[in-house]
Parts: sequence; structure tokens; C-alpha cells
Amino acid sequence: MKSHNFLKINNKAALAPMAGITDRAFREICAILGAGYFTSEMISAKGLIYNSEKTYNLMEHSDIEKPFAIQLFGNCPSDFIKSIELLKEKNMIPDVIDINMGCPAKKIVKENSGSALMKDPKLCGEIVKAAKSVSPVPVTVKIRAGWSNNNKNAKEVALICQDNGADAITVHGRTKEQGYSGSSDLQIIKEVKQSVKIPVIGNGDITCAENAKRMLEETGCDMVAIGRGAMGNPWIFKEIKCLYENKPYIPPSPSEKQKIMILHIEKLCLYKGESRGIKEARKHIASYIKNITGAAELRAKVFSANSQFELIKICQNIN
Repeated sequence: MKSHNFLKINNKAALAPMAGITDRAFREICAILGAGYFTSEMISAKGLIYNSEKTYNLMEHSDIEKPFAIQLFGNCPSDFIKSIELLKEKNMIPDVIDINMGCPAKKIVKENSGSALMKDPKLCGEIVKAAKSVSPVPVTVKIRAGWSNNNKNAKEVALICQDNGADAITVHGRTKEQGYSGSSDLQIIKEVKQSVKIPVIGNGDITCAENAKRMLEETGCDMVAIGRGAMGNPWIFKEIKCLYENKPYIPPSPSEKQKIMILHIEKLCLYKGESRGIKEARKHIASYIKNITGAAELRAKVFSANSQFELIKICQNIN
């Protein structure tokens, strides 16, 4: 897909941002397996302004994660201006600035950020306008179907964001009220796509290439973004790429799965140190082994592993 700005994306599937999951290690794994577009975990605009080291660490990425967007959250237009200006000063501008208007997490919503912004479409427009006024790169927005089933206003918010300069929009087909329950509403994504002139990325419930194809065909969206469907199955990007390049998709062999799991553990320990890396690797390995025989017993072993060596040893013995 080419956005109406200057980005070239080589797969119809992007890795959707998930806090605590889509860190640099996981993004690199997905890049190796064919993902076409990457977004950081959520980054607080205020955190950048207050020079929080933890916040700046979330922006670290590698050359294979291209194009790379950082996803900012906040509720004040001037915070977006200040944070983007700071990134310019520090020469840390990514390929894209994405604005989070879709996160349903309580602590984000409580401070009137994330999906809470959808209750105030005018403010959504003001935030996009502010970011666009200083950003040297495209500005995109991530929204949900709406705040609740009685207030599915994705189309209204998308049009306001477009009118204030948004270069593309990602729509998760669930409301904030739904969280991650129920199913993603393809009709809402279709309505947004038919209403705006900018590229639309569809998000929600994509667990295989057929789901991606269905979303692309039924909604007319330009790309799909995959979040939870990539956990334990980063090969989904390869599967989608094969489908659209008319190539046969060969699922990973047990030895290839082992190789990727071990690489994932190594990357996490390299970037975060062994102690933290192991803690975070456990949940990923639990996802990789989800459907294999004896998964419950294996999961218990995984969660009791206390070193990189121990965790890798467990993976080496998985068939």
C-alpha cells in the first residue's frame, strides 16, 4: 500500500501495537517473518516532555522495522506539539507519528486519553491538527468503533481527523465498552473506509490469512493490523504475504518454531537484561506452545524457568 503521503509498505499486514507485548524483540521477530509495518508500544506524550527514560526506551527500534511509527497518547493538543518538537530536537523522529484514540485500558481512559477521546470528537480533531502543525512525517490515528454500542461514532471521528490532516486511520472494530470481548464489527470499518479519502487499516479478530482476506474484501480497507493474532504465531505475516503473492504457504516445522522461540528469548534478554527478559519471555513462550500436546505441563515448566539457559533448554525439547 502507498499512503497518500510517501510511505511504501511491502505487505498488506501490519503488526498492531500492544502494550507489554509488541516491544523491539517481538517486532523484530515479526519483521523477519514478513510484517510490513510496525508501531511502538504506547508512548506518553507527557513522558517525553518530562524526559522519562522509560518512555524514551520504548522508542528504540532496529533498521529492519520499517516503516516504523511511534504511537503517542495524551489528551492535550499542546502536549503533542511539545513532544514532537522534542523528538525533532533530539533527531528521533520516526517514519510516522500515530495517535492513540483507541486504548480501552482503565488507567489510560481515566486520564481522558486513548478511547476516552472518542467521546469528544472536536478534541480528537484539535489533537490531530496540533500534531500535524509540527510533524515532518505523516500523522495517523488509531480509533475504535466507538465508546459504547450506543455510541459507535468511528465514522464521525475519522472524518474529523481527516479534515484536520490525518494521513491514515486504523479502526479496531470493537467499542471501548467491549474491550476485547465479542467480535470486531466489519461494517463499521467499511463505513469509515467509504467515508474518508485517506487509507484505512482494519484491525480486530485476524488470526489467519483467510480472516485478513475477508476483512480486506468485505470492508475495502487498504491494510490489516494484527495484534493478538500474532502472539505465538508471528508466521501469520508470512501466511498473508504468501496468499497475496500467490505462493504456497508452508507452516513452520517444529524445528523452525524452536528456532524462533529461542531467538525471541535471546532478543528479550539482550534488550532488557536476563532477569526482566526471562519474565517477559515466559508469556510469549506460553503463547507459542498454546495448542501443542502437553501444553499445560510445558507451561508450568516455562513459568518456573529462572534463567535464559533453562528456558532455552525447555524450548529445545519441545517437538
